[in-house]
This record gives sequence, structure tokens and C-alpha cells, in this order.
Amino acid sequence: MAEMVRAAHPGEVAILDGIAGIADGFDLILCDVWGVLHDGIHAHRAAAEALTRFRALPGGRPRRVVLVSNAPRPGSAVQAQLDGFGVPRTAYDAIVTSGDLTRRLIAERAGAPMFHLGPDRDLPVFDGLDLTRSGPDEAAHVVVTGLLDDEVETAADYRARLEPWAARGVTLICANPDLVVERGERLIPCAGAVAALYEDLGGEVVYAGKPHGPVYEAALAAADAIEGGAPLPRDRVLAVGDAIRTDVAGARGFGIASLLVARGIHAEELGVAAGAPIGDIAHWLAAQAVHPDAVIDLLRW
Repeated sequence: MAEMVRAAHPGEVAILDGIAGIADGFDLILCDVWGVLHDGIHAHRAAAEALTRFRALPGGRPRRVVLVSNAPRPGSAVQAQLDGFGVPRTAYDAIVTSGDLTRRLIAERAGAPMFHLGPDRDLPVFDGLDLTRSGPDEAAHVVVTGLLDDEVETAADYRARLEPWAARGVTLICANPDLVVERGERLIPCAGAVAALYEDLGGEVVYAGKPHGPVYEAALAAADAIEGGAPLPRDRVLAVGDAIRTDVAGARGFGIASLLVARGIHAEELGVAAGAPIGDIAHWLAAQAVHPDAVIDLLRW
């Protein structure tokens, strides 16, 4: 990506106007959904167009896009949501979600009493599974998919619920490791914030989704299954997302390149929330534990 740096200096992160100039260097894009393809209310049309054009690039191995989402629901439910937003299916080949990985974790614990902490809209994550639902006091493990009312609640409102589980050594399965997600112009707390508090209380958490390795393994397996050929080398894979903590850190840990979308959950910190262009972000990046390979305001071609 170094050739795409604008006003480059040694050690700076590339700032891109679009991905057209780097696209030929990759065969697979692992793309975040919420914050990149839509903001929870409206679709980002340019992002879908960019992915569609990437998939249509000629020559070499066919270009693929796997959407990798921390949504606590199966990929089929995310696809239905994308259809509702008008995101064309030409923009991607497959969807892998933290909900899909959560289902695997639940299946491994079949028969053990489970309590669900989260809104009813996340119930599809349990469809068809062999599980034993229980009350909070009987649970051997708890699956947290989100806050019951994320419009008004915060993770701190759940302290009294979490403390008895931590004291009993109950394992919490976090179906969405995100701390917050963008909903229009607001940031809404997610299951990851509840899980972080549980860890602070001494509880054990098993995470499904980014930034943890299994979701990337699943995404690459989904891409390889489409081709049925040799595994894709990681230096031909690009992760795109709007979160340093999950998208960028996950890509770095997995050994693949990353592109940070600035106009997502970090828009306020980066000074682009009101539509301003990306300016000097070196100070902000210096404060981060990991750095992306490049930054773009919104995903576009």
C-alpha cells in the first residue's frame, strides 16, 4: 500500500481516496458490515459499488469478498438485513458472523443449562440448536448477545446481574465483541461492553468474532470453499473495517493487511464526524495499540 500514500513521510499510514489503486494487490477482501456497508439506518452505496467492482476485476484468481460481522445473529439474518437496506448481493460472496461462531460454541456445550442475556431480536442465533434454556440462577453458561434496551442502558446497568455469575464461575459467551456500534449519528453499546465488565469482575469470557482468530479462519475457509483450490496466501487478503480494537487488531493478529474506515465509530475522534476530510491523524494513531496499513474516510472505489 505504500505507493498509495498521500503526502507520505516515513512511518505515516497511507490515506486513500479510494481502493482502485490497491485492489489489484489482493484476491480477497474481508469486509466489516456495520460501519462500512451501512450505519444501522442507511446503506453506504459507494461501499457496495467498490466491492462489486473489486469482484469484477479481471485476471488471475477470481476476486472474492467475505463479509465478516460481529453481529450476534447467523449470516442468513445479516443477509436479510442487507437486502432490506438495498445492498446488492453482487457486493459479496459469503457472510461469516460472530453469531455463526456463537452457535458452534453453544453446540459444544449441548445439554448444559444456558441463560440468554440480550434482546429478542437476537433469538435466531439459537434456532435449531440442541440447548437447555434455564433461569439465571441455574445457568452453567450465559450467552450475551446485547443489551436489552441499548437506546438507554449501559453496561454498568448489568453489574448486579453479572456479579453472582462471576462469583459462581459461570462462563459468559460473548456473541458480539464490539464495545459500541454506529446507529446513524449515535454510538450504541454492544455485548462486548458487558463482557468487558464481566472480566473486570473476575468472570471468564469466551469471545466469538473479531478480533479473535477463529472468525478469520472461518472467513478464509468460506472463501476457499468457493474456489475449491489451494488455500489463499494471507498476503493477498485485505481486511476492511471501522474499529481499531476489532477490525484492525484482528487483522494484525491474523497477519493480513487492514484498511480503516474513518467515518465509522472513530469519526468523532478523527474529526470527520461532520463531514470534514481526514486531516492529521498521526497523534490519534500514535495513541493506538495497533495501526492500520491505510485509512479511508468511506469505502469507495
